[in-house]
Amino acid sequence: MRLYSRLPPALAPLAASARGYYLRSWRYGADSERLVGEALDRESWSPARWKTWQEESLARLLHRAATQVPYYRREWASRRQRGDRRSWEYIEHWPMLTKAVVRQSPAAFVADDCDTRRMFHEHTSGTTGQSLDLWWSRATVRAWYALFEARCRRWYGVSRNDRWAILGGQLVAPAERRRPPFWVWNAGLNQLYMSSYHLAPDLVVHYLGALRRYRVSYLWGYSSALYELARAALDLGQPVPGLRVAITNAEPLFAYQRQTIEAAFGCPVRETYGMAEIVADASECAAGALHLWPEVGWIEVGSDEQVSATGNGELVCTGLLNVDMPLIRYRTGDAASVGAPEMNRTCPCGRRLPRVESIEGRCDDTLVTRDGRRVGRLDPVFKRHMPIVEAQIIQETLDRVRVRYVPAPNFTRECGDSVADEIRARLGPTDVVLEATDRIPRGANGKFRAVISLVQQPAIESTPQP
Repeated sequence: MRLYSRLPPALAPLAASARGYYLRSWRYGADSERLVGEALDRESWSPARWKTWQEESLARLLHRAATQVPYYRREWASRRQRGDRRSWEYIEHWPMLTKAVVRQSPAAFVADDCDTRRMFHEHTSGTTGQSLDLWWSRATVRAWYALFEARCRRWYGVSRNDRWAILGGQLVAPAERRRPPFWVWNAGLNQLYMSSYHLAPDLVVHYLGALRRYRVSYLWGYSSALYELARAALDLGQPVPGLRVAITNAEPLFAYQRQTIEAAFGCPVRETYGMAEIVADASECAAGALHLWPEVGWIEVGSDEQVSATGNGELVCTGLLNVDMPLIRYRTGDAASVGAPEMNRTCPCGRRLPRVESIEGRCDDTLVTRDGRRVGRLDPVFKRHMPIVEAQIIQETLDRVRVRYVPAPNFTRECGDSVADEIRARLGPTDVVLEATDRIPRGANGKFRAVISLVQQPAIESTPQP
């Protein structure tokens, strides 16, 4: 990236494309189409068949981790010395794992029979902006991208051979630049990588022109960035024809964002969920259900003191795909609502993949009430047709919430009173401070956080249950 940042704009596509061809060599091979077909075939498996498959995969993973992964081998040896005779064959006997622990010694999570020099190295900042080092074998990379191709492209009538655009967090142009291009063409991946940092009202028209010039078939990006682009396209009266789908990731998708994106680009919007750690993934079908990818991870849901297979709380996941750097009972920091097994009947879309009711966003993006409740998904506070461009809710104390908002021209005092009333209806007696602003800043990774809690929340119990 340091070399790329010093290149003149004319040479940037060459550098981006070279990187793209390198990534393509890792992601796809002669067996990719077979892997895609197998992933699509598994979508008709019954819940009982999935349960058996996951349990067998989990058993192999736990054995490999306890015997061949340095971090876990030391953990279980230490337990034996302390007289703990519980078996590592049962997932409930394993302690929960935090990002901080992985960050301290990431190589200790790589199996003995692997050489990190021959593996794909991912260095990611994650949602929190704190770096994390991950390693994947070529087999893991190709297996994951086969799933991605099947369930993030083929479901929506597109493929990796189509031209697409992504609004992402990489700084593809200097932040101070005010003249296009704010994007770079990556021939290796048929990808127009567009900066999410330059979506100023007076610059959006250049983005819309680029989408037309590059004949993009579908869009991919942060929910907030796609929404901002779509809203500007409607304001300018400049639709982008020919788009087949807009796919959101990395942030929750709110109803008002979906409506605006669909209206602007004349195509369906599909929500996806995933993370660089490859411990959980999900994608939305045409029927509106968010389907989990069982091949990726064994999922538990955490409350303040325990975890279970269903319920509301933090996603605690055991990655089944990356057996060479296994992350077991990994606390993702994301809150979700997972329904009972009976909801995993055949979906109207025809698939039998398990479903997650909703992904609420980061756990620290849920608010805490004085009586101990956690409240997430606050987008209904901003009723449909509310004259607000975007808003951010910040819980400063148990009794005070600040609402930073960008008002539309017809915003009135009554609109603000309505927002405050809706928040109090959910949280109880609360001091609501309304703060108008021109633009809500994004994080260091370009992501938009709709809800932020500055109140320390109860931690999930990190010791295993007997």
